[in-house]
Amino acid sequence: MLTFSEWAKTRMEWVVGNRRRLAVVRVAYVALVCALLAASVFAFLPRIQAHSDQNDTQQKITDEATVRKEYAEKVGKTYNFAFGKGNISTPGNAAVLGDTFLEPDAFPTADYCGHCHKEAYHQWRQSLHSNSFRTPFYRTSVNILIRTKGIEFSRHCDSCHNPIAVLGGGLTQSSIVDRKFDQDGLTCTTCHSVQKLQSTLGNGGYVMGVPAVLVDENGTRIPGLVPDSEILAHLDRHSKAVMQTFYRTPEFCSACHKANLPNPLNDYKWIRAFTAYDEWQNSKFSQRNPLTFYQADFTSCQGCHMKRASNALPEPGAKNGTFASHRWTAGNTAVPFYYGFDGQLEKTIEFLKTGNYLNVDLFAIRKANDDKLIAPLGSTAFTLAPGDVVQAMAVIQNKNIGHSLIPEVRDLYEAWVEFVVTDSSGKEIYHSGFIKPDGKLDERAHSFTNRPVNTDGGFVDNHKVWTIHSVAYDNTVQAGRSSLIRYEFRIPSEAKGTVTITARVNYRHLRQSYLNNVFGEDHVAYPIVELASRSRTLNLGENPVSAPDPKDNADWMRWNNLGISYLDQLQYSDAIQAFSQVVKLRPDYADGYTNIGLTNIEWEKYASARAGLEKALELSPNNARALYYLALVERRAGNSEAEVADLKKVLAQYPQSRDARRELGISYYQQRKPQEAMEQFEALQAIDPDDLTAHYNLALLYRRAGMKDKAKEQSAKFVTKKIDPGAPTYSLDFLRKHPEISIESVPWHVHKDLAHPEVMSAGGEH
Repeated sequence: MLTFSEWAKTRMEWVVGNRRRLAVVRVAYVALVCALLAASVFAFLPRIQAHSDQNDTQQKITDEATVRKEYAEKVGKTYNFAFGKGNISTPGNAAVLGDTFLEPDAFPTADYCGHCHKEAYHQWRQSLHSNSFRTPFYRTSVNILIRTKGIEFSRHCDSCHNPIAVLGGGLTQSSIVDRKFDQDGLTCTTCHSVQKLQSTLGNGGYVMGVPAVLVDENGTRIPGLVPDSEILAHLDRHSKAVMQTFYRTPEFCSACHKANLPNPLNDYKWIRAFTAYDEWQNSKFSQRNPLTFYQADFTSCQGCHMKRASNALPEPGAKNGTFASHRWTAGNTAVPFYYGFDGQLEKTIEFLKTGNYLNVDLFAIRKANDDKLIAPLGSTAFTLAPGDVVQAMAVIQNKNIGHSLIPEVRDLYEAWVEFVVTDSSGKEIYHSGFIKPDGKLDERAHSFTNRPVNTDGGFVDNHKVWTIHSVAYDNTVQAGRSSLIRYEFRIPSEAKGTVTITARVNYRHLRQSYLNNVFGEDHVAYPIVELASRSRTLNLGENPVSAPDPKDNADWMRWNNLGISYLDQLQYSDAIQAFSQVVKLRPDYADGYTNIGLTNIEWEKYASARAGLEKALELSPNNARALYYLALVERRAGNSEAEVADLKKVLAQYPQSRDARRELGISYYQQRKPQEAMEQFEALQAIDPDDLTAHYNLALLYRRAGMKDKAKEQSAKFVTKKIDPGAPTYSLDFLRKHPEISIESVPWHVHKDLAHPEVMSAGGEH
């Protein structure tokens, strides 16, 4: 047993020890609590910061909205709303989210974007987009418009060429807008701020958002400049701010690469200006049109004009070491030549001289007073003699261009065939398409252009598009089609040995008369580029069959292109003979038989068309092209159910076929099925908002359905878009005044041997 004193001592030691342990526990507990509190505080700090950032972002958005409102009110007080209150871009179609003005300072400059995107900036600076507004070529015609009608009318052009000026309210009398942005044309943030498209109307058919280079964590666009460090820390949010999936589609390009001349511009009526987008959609490259003569893999506008290549400068937008070109190389050699942009000029000429876009075929000859066609040259033996009068036939195939030759403002561009005949010593026998000493093109050259005319029957040479009332002729070659050009010359009686014929397609941007309008007649000569050429040497005497050139098309395709040319020149009998040669050489080629059927339909020989189309379907069951034309035959025969069934099969394969939609709408209309017809015409308008057949029929269908407002709208569009029946009078006046080129309006014209003045070479610069 412990004594009391021993127990007391032990108890005291336990109490003291326990207190020490409790103290340690208390300290540990307090430390733990403090640690937990500290951890909670640190964990919550990012949320506090994020909340603060979110408040800052919201404040920035609020501030931007306030600034924009104040700016819009200020500009609106003096803005000339000539085309209706709120119409800030008419006669253009440019629009902006919020339907009011955007202050120009809201658009970050290209220099700002160029801090990181060095390759994109370098390419853009020399591109046509960068120089869309400031060039003398553009300014000349726009300044005439401003002087003639007023600055408010230039909104039509600048909706594409200078969107900041339009949406910033700068195109008005006594403008208060600082136009410092003019030098940059289309900057990075004009294209990369477009938030949606307005169908495919063109004339600036886009809807611009408030420019932003970053979104917050919720996807809200942050207006204004952002430090590079913030962008680099949130690249995903930067991408969301500046990229849209539709940027990679042809529809994005259609916003500006499609244009019309509306009534507010010309005080006359709606006139189509150019349709590069529609031409692509109808080409083999879109895979949306079953009626093309040839097929190809899908290729968009960007696939041709924004080809990926290795970047030379730092470029965070590059993928796998390649970057989509921001040069947008195409056909404009004038702008880089004028500014001395050697890199852009070199890339443009290289693009034009690729050699795969056109095919030049010296297909046949025919001797005077002899109906026999000697064709195809190289595959047919024949004889020639001194003194013979020879007609040579050149077929120019638009082989791999996704639009027409020439697209867009073809009244300004020059692309033509230069045809030369020389004897064995190199002496010239015949020359068409030469450049005259004053730099102008031979008036009698076959040029792939058009001749817009005004009410005086005069050529609209200064690109005064608001004065256009008619087009005297249009020699453009649509995508996938061919043009037959005939030349007639006499072989000199003293000629010996051989004669050589050469056909080349040359191109100049711009036509000499327009360059003279811009600079006066004393200016440096602008580049002429040879796009494609073909020569053949003919013996005076026997000409045996020769080996084909590796670059020539196969004979069946040569005949096919000739047939296409004849068809477009309304020479149906000759077209059928040409297509018959195709199926003779390629009996397995379904399209050859379809082409025979198509020609008979164009010739209005519907019964004769059936055999060829049925043969095509035998070779290629469910062939959409043959089914489409067979549907037209069935309609003429009164077989409406078969007609509709065939068109439905076409649309099952090609739902965006405007032709099939149009014809099926007509079929349903004739069957008294208004709802079904209405659906087809509405679908057609979604593809082509300018289709006349859709406007006309929807006006009727809506009226019968009691939809008076819609009927009135469609009727008004039909009236203004249909061709003015009096317009051809202006064309006839022009052709009467210009007999030297009037033959160009005749599809099957012949260029004959005529003396010409001293000429200049068409190759290179002059």
